[in-house]
Amino acid sequence: MVGIRRGIAASFAAVALIAAACGGGDDSQDGAAATPSAPTSATEPTAAPVAPPSDVAPELVIGRVLPETGPLSASIGGALIAGVELAVDDINAQGGNVKLIAGDSATDPDVAPETVNRLLGEGANAIIGAAASGVSQSIIQTLYDTQIPQCGASNTSPSFSTQANAEYYFRTVTVAVGESQVMANSMASRGATNVAIANRADDYGSSLARLLADDLAELGVVSQTVTFDPNAPSFDATVVQIVDMGVDAVALIAFEEGIAITRRLIEVGVPGWAIHLSAGQFDFGMPGRVNPADPSVVDGVRVQSPSGGGDFNQRIFERTGGNVNFGAQAYDCAVILALAALTAGGVDGPRIIAAVPEITRSGQKCRSYGECAELVVQGVDIDYDGVSGPLELDDVGDTTVGRYVLGEVRSGVLEVIETVDVTLDP
Repeated sequence: MVGIRRGIAASFAAVALIAAACGGGDDSQDGAAATPSAPTSATEPTAAPVAPPSDVAPELVIGRVLPETGPLSASIGGALIAGVELAVDDINAQGGNVKLIAGDSATDPDVAPETVNRLLGEGANAIIGAAASGVSQSIIQTLYDTQIPQCGASNTSPSFSTQANAEYYFRTVTVAVGESQVMANSMASRGATNVAIANRADDYGSSLARLLADDLAELGVVSQTVTFDPNAPSFDATVVQIVDMGVDAVALIAFEEGIAITRRLIEVGVPGWAIHLSAGQFDFGMPGRVNPADPSVVDGVRVQSPSGGGDFNQRIFERTGGNVNFGAQAYDCAVILALAALTAGGVDGPRIIAAVPEITRSGQKCRSYGECAELVVQGVDIDYDGVSGPLELDDVGDTTVGRYVLGEVRSGVLEVIETVDVTLDP
């Protein structure tokens, strides 16, 4: 399976919207809030055989390396952090034994390694993070060398599926082909025939741009690509390039810089319905940040993000004031690590990572830490279905089933209009 691009099947379901007043979240939530309600829905590590489960859960120390500051703190940092914290609360309330220590990735490949070293020095047995694929790449070698399991809740780059130093890495979000297919189908359904793909110059941006170009081509849509420096002082040249292409739609793969680019696209006359944003820009405060005086100028803009089911998203919503992006995936990272430690009978890294794929597939279905842990203690092979979907991790630690929410700006408010469950085939 490694190195082979997967196909995808998607099922769409209508989503009820839950509006709520902003409060308790970060500043990026000003202007609008909505949360979806959805239907429920490398080489193998050299490790000793998984030990029989223990009657007492071992203490597992999880270090989280997530964006408290930096470019992703507004769009996805809050929900990622809330997802991990909520999971630890639930695990411990259901008989688990997890300690959480916090660290800021700052979405910076120079900051994250320092944070990881600190967390390891404080006794972390596992790491959740970083948020950005490129930042996870800055810490993955250290975690490989120290045999510390790492879970990525929002890393979609295909690179992790094939690189040798990803032996202790797994993720609860589908690889970029899932997001690519959601974007391509949405754009094609709106009549796009000639798309400009504008992507930031990093691993996330370049890999998603390549996949999106392929998926658009399969749908009969022509595309052209322009790559930009996310740290550029101005994006006028990028916008000029897009306009000069003569396209009828724009796919913008960006993080925080996407606000400035979207604003400029609107200013030069690109209609909102012709713009589709990537997951790093899913922010309920986005319309007001593009134009505080008139958020409706971005009406029609669409954006998708990995997410969870409706009940879980409401729990995250209450902690963040509206941000649900990747929260379910972060929650499932923590639960899987705790169940893997219980299955392994300790916090030895090789034993934990060896147990990870097996507890998400082919066993008896269970849907919470408490329910699954009881089965593990009884010696039952489990199949954890998480709040982000059925998961079904493969042998390289990639989840093969995921859930997305698709949003559209209407009357100046970003509303969730659909959920999309994706299944990636070998």
